[in-house]
Amino acid sequence: MKKEEVRASIADVGIVPSIRVSTTDDAQFAAEAVMRGGIPIVEITMTVPGCLDVISHLTKGGPPMIVGAGSVLDLETAHRALDAGAIFLTSEGLDLEVVDFAVKQGVVVFPGALTPTEVIRAWQAGSDFVKVVPAAAVGGDAYIKALKAALPHVPLIAAGGVNQMTAANFILAGATALGIGTELIPKAAIQLRQVERIGVLAKRFLGFVKSAREQMAPPKGGAHEKGHKTSVHPATK
Repeated sequence: MKKEEVRASIADVGIVPSIRVSTTDDAQFAAEAVMRGGIPIVEITMTVPGCLDVISHLTKGGPPMIVGAGSVLDLETAHRALDAGAIFLTSEGLDLEVVDFAVKQGVVVFPGALTPTEVIRAWQAGSDFVKVVPAAAVGGDAYIKALKAALPHVPLIAAGGVNQMTAANFILAGATALGIGTELIPKAAIQLRQVERIGVLAKRFLGFVKSAREQMAPPKGGAHEKGHKTSVHPATK
């Protein structure tokens, strides 16, 4: 899948499930359960034991989905993740070397950032999105709204504390997508292999994103229909 297609899919679906579990089997189960629930995107964090094997399995033998690597904190890890088959890279912080590597490799990348300065640096370095994390701890949707007011051209992914009560508000505040972990993939659901429970949650979060976007859409027949668009970094135009 081309970089532009990956970027467009993430923006369109609006949810990036983050899997951070303790076993390879749990990670594979969670990823496939999310896929069955209607979200064809998954982030396997590098903290998962055997994470590279999980990525390889999902990209080569699993159902068709967009598989990326999370918690990518250095160049060596970035190299290994791409070799395993990851088609996007993300992290909880900003490492400009990793961003530069991803840009040169033609791979979607969205590093973590918190302050306006970090967001600007990440975007200017060529990031496809900028993940604001932990969003809930610094003001939640109000903080995303403030960032978007100052930096309307930067597509933001809100992560860290996104739940059923706040998901729609983050989208309404201007987030392009949401990074969601245990609120979408509960530990108990993984332990008990509750595929249906994860599927219900996946559909529910997709519904939150859809309804929020519908609220933001201009009235039909209006003079100017903005729609939902993906911001493209100047370097990629």
